Amino acid sequence: MFFEYPRLLWLELLPFLLILHYVYLEWRQRAPHLRVSTIVPWQKSGKSVYGVLRHIPFLLRTLALVMIIIAIARPRSAGEIERVDSEGIDIMLAMDVSTSMLARDFTPDRLSAAKDIAIEFIAQRPYDRIGIVVFAGESFTQCPMTTDRSTLINLMKEVQTDLIEDGTAIGNGLATAVARMKDSDARSRVVILLTDGVNNAGEITPQMAAQIAKTYGVRVYTIGVGARGMAPYPVMTPWGVDIQKVQVEIDEDLLKEIAETTGGQYFRATDNTKLMEIYSEINKMEKVKTTVDSFPVYRELFGKYALVALAALLLEFIFRVFVLRRLP
Repeated sequence: MFFEYPRLLWLELLPFLLILHYVYLEWRQRAPHLRVSTIVPWQKSGKSVYGVLRHIPFLLRTLALVMIIIAIARPRSAGEIERVDSEGIDIMLAMDVSTSMLARDFTPDRLSAAKDIAIEFIAQRPYDRIGIVVFAGESFTQCPMTTDRSTLINLMKEVQTDLIEDGTAIGNGLATAVARMKDSDARSRVVILLTDGVNNAGEITPQMAAQIAKTYGVRVYTIGVGARGMAPYPVMTPWGVDIQKVQVEIDEDLLKEIAETTGGQYFRATDNTKLMEIYSEINKMEKVKTTVDSFPVYRELFGKYALVALAALLLEFIFRVFVLRRLP
């Protein structure tokens, strides 16, 4: 057993000082004495029961204080060892957040569907490091690679279309994702790039970004998102939002080229179900176990000390009110 906050154990001096103070008061307030010629009448009387019982509330209160201090010092146990098969994979999710991702050929729209399904994918890979890059007219890192699933999922939920300048800079998005993992020592490094358009912005061409990914041994899975033909798209008019049909334009040849250059694969998602199947397939393909990690499993022990403190305070109250018959 060890303590998360061992310095708090210095507070255990307080109960010791309280005991000294209590003993001192008892000595100062000891019963008055009377000089008599003989003590024979009192030899068989013994000590008063009350004289012994009256110390019990203080002892219980002191015990409660000791247990509370131990509890807040957070005792923990690391006696068990959990062995986990680690995939040894680093994954960056590069997601298009241009306004075209608001098209409603997915439910409720492309971006919301992509976020929800990506969150499910993240939850299925608890031991891999995963990060998020978003891109439109430019790109930035929404979340660096981490194993903190709660933070990662919360940051994924915050992804939206008005974060950066509009456009589709596929090359910038891919290059940013690769830059985030170029120094990684993972056995496998993967970028899942999702877009619904044609590259029309950015300083880095998608072909150059693909070559950079290949140089660093990063495999890129590309996903084209959008129905075939026309798709409903919300357009703002003077009378409010109007749903209009727009042509779906995805540069599939470019996405295939990026995937082939890096040893990855191209997928086309036309609805929520298909996109879910794609993530599931990628999840299966990236399941090669490379190492076994061992780490201690910590067990919190403060609960039992807190219960003892609570029980001591409850007994002290009952004893003082019902046994000694003293109200607070």
